[in-house]
Amino acid sequence: MSSLVHGPVTADAAVAPPTVNANAAITIEESTGKILYGKNPDQLMGIASMTKMMDEYLLSEAVAKGKIAWDDKVTISDYAYEISQDRSLSNVPLRRGEQYTVEELYQAMAIYSANGAAIAIAEKIAGSEAKFVDMMNKKADELKLGEHKFVNVTGLNNADLKGKQQVGSATDENQMTARGVAKLAQHIIQDYPDVLKTSSIPKMKFRAGTSDQIDMTNWNWLLPGLIYARAGVDGLKTGTTDYAGQCLTATAVQDGMRVITVVMHANGGTSAHDKTRFTETNKMLDFAFNNFKVMEVRKANTTIKETAKVNKGKENTVALMTKDAVKLVVPKTTTEPKLNEQITIDKKTLGAPVKKDTKVGTMTVQLKDGDTLGYVDGKKVDTINVVTKDNVDKANWFMLALYSIGDFFSGIWNYITDGVKGWFN
Repeated sequence: MSSLVHGPVTADAAVAPPTVNANAAITIEESTGKILYGKNPDQLMGIASMTKMMDEYLLSEAVAKGKIAWDDKVTISDYAYEISQDRSLSNVPLRRGEQYTVEELYQAMAIYSANGAAIAIAEKIAGSEAKFVDMMNKKADELKLGEHKFVNVTGLNNADLKGKQQVGSATDENQMTARGVAKLAQHIIQDYPDVLKTSSIPKMKFRAGTSDQIDMTNWNWLLPGLIYARAGVDGLKTGTTDYAGQCLTATAVQDGMRVITVVMHANGGTSAHDKTRFTETNKMLDFAFNNFKVMEVRKANTTIKETAKVNKGKENTVALMTKDAVKLVVPKTTTEPKLNEQITIDKKTLGAPVKKDTKVGTMTVQLKDGDTLGYVDGKKVDTINVVTKDNVDKANWFMLALYSIGDFFSGIWNYITDGVKGWFN
């Protein structure tokens, strides 16, 4: 049974969500992770070459940690060679035993979805595809991407790996949910934004000027300069297999807002690479950009009415404030959003000295007008920290002495009043 959880972030019935002709789909605003549209977002499905976004993440991470460099040489194994020679698959032909740079192979994988290149990169980083697949599954767990299964680094069905599959059965294929794919895309953009410099390249020559030169046209035909060009699109990854169908994870920026869309198994196409996934993606991008914007609804360092007590400090209380600004996705016509805010103070009393920006609680913020979709990470409301506004030094010896005297007489007074109460009980 289909699970359609579409809808805007407002109860305004005038904003109608699109009808997306795909088995699963999701739209999120990138900076907040706010879900704007969803259709079967948690259904486990084939992801085909969208798999390579995980390859790109792990490669970028390895470079960032100094474990590998873009100009490192990669020697092509028999396995990577054999897969790369199959031009019925997305590939640039690689020479057996030849050395290529990591960057060359990465560009071939990210732009042209080259499967042999993906295998060669995995072998360079992990030593074997099987070990790299283990890294993929562990990273998916670490990033909390939800239900998933990785059995290879290409996104191909294992049946296409010439009998050389290293994980799973002969017909296994990689799977994720639309929510998980969108969350992975969000992590790539936020953790390694340079990936967009490559994913946005519409055309490139592999090994230009050599006898191995291959013209590479990006399979994401929404990129400016390609057949279904759309302004602002700069990524991310397509995928196609019989099982996964036509898939596309796209991202675009318009009026300062970045949106991520995922289409899984787009329907209605007549060939493996027709316009269907791009048409359905455009519906979601239009919906997002035409109806929503990101608005700062609460500024950083805003004082709240609650305070915290301070024991043995120069002041008896300390003011509290919200640490960070709050940005929400709101209807485009919004000027003054109505908010539901709830403050929870976990530390109502602090011992001196108290440092500024000490966390004492949280504040949740959401639109009053209704929001049924929540965020891509599963949360339903935005949460920010409540912290102390100032430093509070410990009181000097004289003040501490006065506090002690006060505590002494307070104790006596409590003793007397308790005794008097006892006479009448």
